[in-house]
Amino acid sequence: MAEQDYDLIVIGAGPGGYVAAIRAAQLGLKTACVESRETLGGTCLNVGCIPSKAMLHASELYSEAASGALAKLGVKIDKMSLDLDTMHGQRREAVKGLTGGIEFLFKKNKVDWIRGHAAFISANAIDVAGKSYSARNFIIATGSSVTPLPGVAVDNDRHIIVDSTGALELPKVPDHMVVIGGGVIGLELGSVWRRLGAKVTVVEFLDQILPGMDADVRKEANRIFKKQGFEFRLSTKVTKAEVKGKKAVLTVEPAAGGPAETIEADCVLVSIGRRPNTDGLALDKAGLSVNQRGQIEIDHDFRTSVPGIWAIGDVVPGPMLAHKAEDEGIACAENIAGLTGIINHDVIPSVVYTWPEIAGVGLTEEAAKEKGEVKVGKFPMMANSRAKTNHEPDGFVKIIADAGSDRVLGVWCIASVAGTMIAQAAQAMEFGATSEDIAYTCHAHPTHSEAVKEAAMAVTGKPIHM
Repeated sequence: MAEQDYDLIVIGAGPGGYVAAIRAAQLGLKTACVESRETLGGTCLNVGCIPSKAMLHASELYSEAASGALAKLGVKIDKMSLDLDTMHGQRREAVKGLTGGIEFLFKKNKVDWIRGHAAFISANAIDVAGKSYSARNFIIATGSSVTPLPGVAVDNDRHIIVDSTGALELPKVPDHMVVIGGGVIGLELGSVWRRLGAKVTVVEFLDQILPGMDADVRKEANRIFKKQGFEFRLSTKVTKAEVKGKKAVLTVEPAAGGPAETIEADCVLVSIGRRPNTDGLALDKAGLSVNQRGQIEIDHDFRTSVPGIWAIGDVVPGPMLAHKAEDEGIACAENIAGLTGIINHDVIPSVVYTWPEIAGVGLTEEAAKEKGEVKVGKFPMMANSRAKTNHEPDGFVKIIADAGSDRVLGVWCIASVAGTMIAQAAQAMEFGATSEDIAYTCHAHPTHSEAVKEAAMAVTGKPIHM
């Protein structure tokens, strides 16, 4: 067999791809990574999770000051105003620092960055910008992109009908924003602009927001967001969107069918999900195909049906989450290097970075009950001393355990720092913890995480502070 250019070429430098490339290089493999963007990090670092969190944090601080919440704590601001350009600037600076950091890590670990779009020539070679590169192994880690909505044309440059990327770049606060889709991304970006002064209407096809999450969480989140000023149009579908002057006019009707009506808005955010990026890879030339959802099927070790070609992240089945892709990238690189790469797909936490944050790991109560008898413990944040002193009464922690073994099957929480709190639950579940294990683990006082301990105690009906 002819000598290959590389031991491994990773296609895509998002969270899954760049992590896989670095891990492979650490394990001694001659590695390259193909990326067409001008910066590394993929959607997540460039136009997704990182910049949206920068805007969420800044808008939270603005809202605390503008709403009078700080004044109630004795922090009085006589004059304040919104400098949106500066807010955008700090977001861009955060992105620049982190993407530049990945480039440094590539150089440090001797990972070659091949710039351009990759397309397979055969099962062991790709073309990038007219030049061919061969490798013993390939990892497809091309991520995902926004799912289009029929009848709604996105044009980010006009700032009227936008996707998640365009919603980060709005030059002014819209008077009225309509978010199409009540999922994570729509609620997060809708929160940014609501805090900065926009009226936000969420149009969701289903009868509840946050599909896939625990029913108690979805119900409580709906209540909290309504209290914050969100308007929800549930069980409603958008059939058309037109731009008229500087406004967008949406045509909506009941999801089950019925009379249509229109909604006028200054900005419409289309956020109905994401789809795998597999177009343009010429997968057929490598002997690969995709399933009905456009995903590449893999086995437990991330192998595709073609030897030497592996796939991870948003292009394969499973939740489209950056941390899931990262862990798959490490495990896949270790498998290629002859080690045993492991990831437990039953313990992948998910977080919604609204205020308060919403997080979960494992099974919902509904899914757990389908598998057998369960016992559930809940503890409200209003009874948690740290949440009380911080004036953060909304939310709860909920633990679902197997009725027989007491093993924790799922943990769901709404709290200001739920995204951090869920790590404890994920680690406990990874080690097969019971609710008793968590209940008898000493938690520092006063912390939000004491609510996890109390919820675990509530599984057996014996919480202390309620």
